[in-house]
Amino acid sequence: MKKFANKICEHKNLILIITGILMALSFIGMNLTKVNYDILVYLPEDIETIKGQNILTDDFEMGSYSIAVAKNMSSKEIMNIEDKIKNVKGVNKVVSLYDAVGVIPIDMLPESVTKYLHSDDEDIFLITFAGSTSSEETINAVKEIRNLTSDKIKLGGMSSMVLDTMNLSNEEIVIYIIIAVILCALVLELSLDSYLVPVLLLANIGIAILINMGTNIFFGEISYITKALVAVLQLGVTTDFSIFLYNCFEKKKELYKSKEEAMSSAIEETFTSVIGSSLTTIAGFLVLCTMSLTLGKDLGIVMAKGVLIGLISTLLLFPALILTFDKYIEKYNITEDNVLSKLNKYPKDISIRVKQMEYVKVKDNYIYYINGKIIENGYDYEKVIDENFEIIVIN
Repeated sequence: MKKFANKICEHKNLILIITGILMALSFIGMNLTKVNYDILVYLPEDIETIKGQNILTDDFEMGSYSIAVAKNMSSKEIMNIEDKIKNVKGVNKVVSLYDAVGVIPIDMLPESVTKYLHSDDEDIFLITFAGSTSSEETINAVKEIRNLTSDKIKLGGMSSMVLDTMNLSNEEIVIYIIIAVILCALVLELSLDSYLVPVLLLANIGIAILINMGTNIFFGEISYITKALVAVLQLGVTTDFSIFLYNCFEKKKELYKSKEEAMSSAIEETFTSVIGSSLTTIAGFLVLCTMSLTLGKDLGIVMAKGVLIGLISTLLLFPALILTFDKYIEKYNITEDNVLSKLNKYPKDISIRVKQMEYVKVKDNYIYYINGKIIENGYDYEKVIDENFEIIVIN
């Protein structure tokens, strides 16, 4: 492992170049990966629901259907819309009450005939599709029907629900990923000793997530539930790996002459420490593959792959990023010297916020601000600094 760690440090630029290529390929793969929004396809083939669905699709070309409701429309208008819908690719049949009675006024028909398909100013008709509930052909047909009918007709049924689920899922995924990143960034800014490290850490995890999503193209498709969960789950599960590596690197820098030697040792220690927990996590996700509902297999494989990619990224990409930007990390690092240099720039009654420091040195004395209490050590209010001055140390 020592030789491998040394190679990582020696070829950090090559690692960054390869990562850039993988990012481009993964972005393409992610966009080409089909997302399945039909939960029924994950049910076992031997249950009665799936058997019945297959018979309807194969024997009767009625893989799915939608119920359409027309409001304040005449019989002529409804029949004209029916003709338009019948010409939509993927539509099998369109049936309404007017197909049976023609132009005969509804009022002349007995209520026992009309009550199921007509009520006051509303009419119901049935649309069947040749494909399955969530097939691309059926979803496109539902989209085209909605465009053709505008607001005149409301569509119901499983295919319409799948389309609405798809639109809602795609809209909200971006929102909660942004929220997750913001919250993680805030926590990392408070817990790490540099403003730049959280940015590099999140960039490392983001790249690992992108590669994980891009490599799903080898599976052909993933479920929309997997797509919705994988980014946030991978972010939460693999963040600790990078934090451990960085903290270990900071400690090793005090023991080695060069940052490359320190990073090499940090990679070794990180690998030894996190390999057990990462393999346990991978095994836990792979257990989902034993579920009869194959959605578990879909989510389990993608997440297990994500943890593995996250581990590899932590040991390869993150060290390369840290070594490349180390001088900027140190420049924006929060240290005792930084605080002392700022003391001359602020009035004595201005607070300065400091992170992760055991003490702040003010001239020849020390001030501690811990859990809301100031502990003094040889501190003279009158000679050193105004008593209103406050230095806050967050442990």
